[in-house]
Amino acid sequence: MAKMKKNRRYLNGLKGRIQNSLSGFLRACIVAMLVLFQVVILLVLPFFLRQYSSLFYLAIEVCGVATILALTNDTRSMTYKYAWLCITVVLPISGNIMFALWGKIGKRNKLNQKIKEKIKEVDTNLVRREEVEAEFRKKHPVSTRMSRYMVSEGSYLQKNNKASYYEMGEDALEDLFEDLEKAKHFIFIEFFIVAEGALWDKLYEILKRKIDEGVCVKFLYDDFGALLRTGKDFAPNLRKEGFQVEIFNPIHKYASKLFMNFRDHQKIVVIDGQVAYTGGFNIADEYANLVERFGVWKDAGIRLEGDSVWPMTVTFLELWCVCSDEKIDFEWYKEFHKHNITSDMYCHVLRDGPALGPRSFVGDVYRQMVQYAGNILYIMTPYLILEEAMVGALLEASARGVDVRIITPYIPDKKHIKYMTEYNYGILLKNGVRIYEYLPGFIHSKVVLNEHCAVVGTINMDYRSFYLHYENGVWVYDDEFKKKVLADFENTFAQSREITYGQWERRPLRRKMTQSVLHLFDTLV
Repeated sequence: MAKMKKNRRYLNGLKGRIQNSLSGFLRACIVAMLVLFQVVILLVLPFFLRQYSSLFYLAIEVCGVATILALTNDTRSMTYKYAWLCITVVLPISGNIMFALWGKIGKRNKLNQKIKEKIKEVDTNLVRREEVEAEFRKKHPVSTRMSRYMVSEGSYLQKNNKASYYEMGEDALEDLFEDLEKAKHFIFIEFFIVAEGALWDKLYEILKRKIDEGVCVKFLYDDFGALLRTGKDFAPNLRKEGFQVEIFNPIHKYASKLFMNFRDHQKIVVIDGQVAYTGGFNIADEYANLVERFGVWKDAGIRLEGDSVWPMTVTFLELWCVCSDEKIDFEWYKEFHKHNITSDMYCHVLRDGPALGPRSFVGDVYRQMVQYAGNILYIMTPYLILEEAMVGALLEASARGVDVRIITPYIPDKKHIKYMTEYNYGILLKNGVRIYEYLPGFIHSKVVLNEHCAVVGTINMDYRSFYLHYENGVWVYDDEFKKKVLADFENTFAQSREITYGQWERRPLRRKMTQSVLHLFDTLV
């Protein structure tokens, strides 16, 4: 575990409490119910539908053909489509229901269209700096290849930045609270999970005091992420007390997107246009290690100052404007983003989501981090559920002599995800990729590092982050920042156990069989 700060003004003395949380089991329960439904139908059908069974089976075939046609015309990765095809073949009834609910991202989906239009409108406030790109191109030709791609996707290169890297979520939250106390004009907050507890109580205390001082507080959170960990009057009570609150993708409005897809997984805090935070941490007591759920909870974060704070602000306002009818005066906010920082730290602020297209922009960035690695490629991720293109990139990097290492949790937050993550070890270990498990507990950090640059943010190594969630992160090119991230990896390697291919092969037969079945459902978790 990273060394804890000795003097914590805000977190010392807080005693956390665990709220009821069933979110990790909802999807598994629904899938289990659908599979059970499939079995019941197959057993009961011959007895109760003898006369109409042929029509019933014909309807199943028609649904299957419709699903295959939809998959054929889908422009997402072949691995993603193949996984869905396997599900619908093995489970022709419930598999087609699952695909109808969770597999399609239709162009006519009203929510997606609204998000796409709003993001396009809000993004007109971003400014491309071609002189910065030209300067970077001369200094760093290899990383320029990655940078050009990000620019082409609307993630413009920023210079004149200052960044702090956090190895643990509680360190980031401590500094965040300190910065919140200094706010004079506005605070933007966006999180996936919000749980009532000691951490929320302290955050609420600070925010309420700032509102009383005249500070504008905009608070955006995902409905699913807070549903089971806040009371039903949570948002109404906040609004009464002066908070501006918006809830992303309310589940009662979009039944087909119920449970875990199309969620706002972004984590952003912007304070007075001068400071911005992001990372893997949420507003729940376990993220600050105030309670122990899965051993030590390790989460990485980043604090930004300088030019990159403005695109972080715009990223927040993209989804805020989706949820709110408020007319934002961008020029007014932009005035607060003036600063005196000069540096050669280059950043791209990343964001992605299902409404932005079938391809995964953040997945492409991760893949390019792998492809352009020449010496090292280190990854921290809580989940390792990979599509074929990413597996190929990792194997190719290892084959050309890159030191490829991946850290995943020893203690998982979801047992079935642990099994699916472990299933993916085999082909990587067999081809020279080194895999470690973080022994003190659960590693929730989402960090990728090569010798050129680092990415810190909310993006997991799985289908959900690449295709089904709204995600954000920061790509950083700076030697000092890379050293801090490298030091975190080295400390974490020292606290982890390395998994060998022999160990992986010797896992129990029952575990292997379970993993083979769960592998079919990679796209669902």
